[in-house]
Amino acid sequence: MTRLRLLLFFILPGLLSAAYGQAPNLYSYQDLSHVYYQPQKDSLKKAWVCPEVFKEREPQKKLREFWDQRTENITEAIAHDDYVHEQEVYDYIAGIVRQISAANPQLVPFSELVLLDRSPSVNAYTVGGHVLAVNLGLIVFSRTREELALAIAHEMSHDILRHFENGMQERATWLTSDDYKNSLKDVLSSKYDRLTKLHHILENYTFSRSRHQRYHESEADSLAIILLKKSNIPFDPHYFLHLDSADDDYLQRLQQPLKAYFSLWQLPYEDSWTTRRSHGLSTHTYNFSDSSTIADSVKTHPDCPERYRQTLRWASTNGQTTPVPVSIREKAAKMLIWNLYTSGNLTPCLYRILLQKDRGSKDPWYDFMVSNIFYALYFADRQLNRFNAIGIIPKEYISRDYYALQTLLEQIPRESLRQSCETFGKEAFWTTLSMPERNLKDLLYTMALTTDVLNQKQLNKAAHDYTAGNAGSMYCEFADNLFKK
Repeated sequence: MTRLRLLLFFILPGLLSAAYGQAPNLYSYQDLSHVYYQPQKDSLKKAWVCPEVFKEREPQKKLREFWDQRTENITEAIAHDDYVHEQEVYDYIAGIVRQISAANPQLVPFSELVLLDRSPSVNAYTVGGHVLAVNLGLIVFSRTREELALAIAHEMSHDILRHFENGMQERATWLTSDDYKNSLKDVLSSKYDRLTKLHHILENYTFSRSRHQRYHESEADSLAIILLKKSNIPFDPHYFLHLDSADDDYLQRLQQPLKAYFSLWQLPYEDSWTTRRSHGLSTHTYNFSDSSTIADSVKTHPDCPERYRQTLRWASTNGQTTPVPVSIREKAAKMLIWNLYTSGNLTPCLYRILLQKDRGSKDPWYDFMVSNIFYALYFADRQLNRFNAIGIIPKEYISRDYYALQTLLEQIPRESLRQSCETFGKEAFWTTLSMPERNLKDLLYTMALTTDVLNQKQLNKAAHDYTAGNAGSMYCEFADNLFKK
């Protein structure tokens, strides 16, 4: 019995570690939209045929141009992997769409193509044609299923009311109208004030569009509430007030000094790296606590407090809310962080990880991602591309802590970056990770540390070897991007 206990003492931790290390990826490489949504992309090209709306040839031709451009935009977004399919998150979002559709068969007699947009923006959108996209940023931001349902119902309302299609028709009508043509001729024939006159034409059109769009947004809010009530989904106008903080992701302060997080990974750190050494307007003092002048995230919408006041009377009484499951939010957060990383936005990627640490996360995946960030930053610096990799955000949209981190990543010496990479290579968390993650470290090590001058041929070989040995892993996307550089 004693020998058995000793055997279990030594073997069991290894078995648990191996089991944990073999946990599947968030999604597979085949779940990226250029692969997963290829059939839908082909179907959209066939289904989105421009209707004959105008009897006159010119406006009909212009409408067809807009119609085809919409098709091209969405199919290019699919081809460029703007979307991803993760089954659990998709099922959760699609379940809300199905509930709303089933309860409103007369208003929603069609099926929505639901897409998970990888953007961190707190938003959902439709491009008409029964295509609904929900951003990962909105899923992470939303506290309850009912909040998500309101955003989804709002976008479904735009689709029901054909706002996107009507907007294309309005633009086709205006751009082929005699008023527009005569105004343009007046500008071209004028010797003086051409720019002023052209600005006046565009200003009037923009103002008219903005006015229509704000009306459309209020109209969509009203119909969304109807859709929710018929679906027995409680509506709380306070959701709009929560939405008012949608731009505050990077305005959140960290719970600890920046140095404490670097100490966690035993990374080099000096306070001087967080203070900009250059001179000029960008170094002027700024009040990071003043965010009152920042406009709403979606500028065509009415202000969120106004939307709250307009819908207050429709609030549900005694409605039960359901928190978004932790697993859904965690997966969405990780997918969002990974997308920021593959897009080369390293500061927002790292800051979101630090916020996860503040929430008490012990998940080694976040340590893995911090390591990846420093490898990528060191590689970018060697390629003389550090500034672009950092992903600069204006001061108005970030906290003092974020600005300090952004400045540090700009100014940390190259030798300290190399030291950070070497430190991460020895961390214990690698043993708890899956094989594709551990193999990614080898790729990053080759990319950043192996030679003084790394040529494209070496990069291509390292990337090819990774994809060949880790087929199906979502991390193959990084290897693909490396191959394309």
